[in-house]
Amino acid sequence: MEMKDYGFYRGVNLGGWFSQCDYSKERLDHFIEEKDMDVIAGWGLDHVRLPMDYNVLETADGELSEEGFGRIARAVEWCLKRGLKVVLDLHKTVGYSFDIGYKESGFFGSAEYQERFYRLWEGLAARFNDPENIAFELLNEVTDASVIDEWNRIAAECIRRIRAIAPDSLILVGSYWNNSPDAVKDLDLPADDRVVYNFHCYDPLDFTHQGATWIPDPAFDINRRVAFEEADITPEYFEQRFASAIETAKARGAALYCGEYGVIDRATPEDTVKWFRTINEVLEKHGIARAAWSYRQMDFGLSDARLDGVRNELIKYL
Repeated sequence: MEMKDYGFYRGVNLGGWFSQCDYSKERLDHFIEEKDMDVIAGWGLDHVRLPMDYNVLETADGELSEEGFGRIARAVEWCLKRGLKVVLDLHKTVGYSFDIGYKESGFFGSAEYQERFYRLWEGLAARFNDPENIAFELLNEVTDASVIDEWNRIAAECIRRIRAIAPDSLILVGSYWNNSPDAVKDLDLPADDRVVYNFHCYDPLDFTHQGATWIPDPAFDINRRVAFEEADITPEYFEQRFASAIETAKARGAALYCGEYGVIDRATPEDTVKWFRTINEVLEKHGIARAAWSYRQMDFGLSDARLDGVRNELIKYL
């Protein structure tokens, strides 16, 4: 079974709402509003991916936050009213974030932090046990290949605990190098037929992230602007990028999901459409479900005014 067989096929991220933000009441209440779900449904999409940080979902002493869970429940309700399914994505857990700027550390070596992770997912599984409409993504973008053994162990235990509460929910698991498709092969075999392999794609990085100031590689030139034509981006390029993940998933009977992909707002709107059209050809060919990054702002905003002139074309390729 592919994710599209479960009704998750074409989606968009709601980045920056409950994650990667200042966590102010204004942000949490208004960055995304109910009317935005009408826009997303109007684009013809079938789901959203909802990044969430642990500090929205937990109190300061590590207990589950009713206020935080209530915010997620309200967002889910808005989506379901419009026929949109939801991927609940834990974007940051205590002791780990893909973004070193948050200064989270220790998760992979701390039984205490791991237990909080499991308890948080048990709480989410109990509150959002709706396998037809809600999927669970365990953790966003493990970065370091050296922790893959620990991550496989943690993921297996977390899946075991979720399954005791939500036996039929889809569960998404990504690998190291920020959910690289090349790293899917080093994930453990799926625990059951409703575990999905998750990867991200922002390739080639010098095109999709041109001008990005947060790339840690000192060789990355933030002043270089790259046009689509000079980047040699073809369907064959993405076939090669995804080949290992596709082969692994097929061999293990697992579905594939591309949880993030997109182009920074420094690229021209016309080049952005070309990139989405090219990657879409390969995603469609292989039946890979996906969620574009991101609906609003976050340097990749698909609803931002800069794309008004091309949006009707662009959304064909999400």
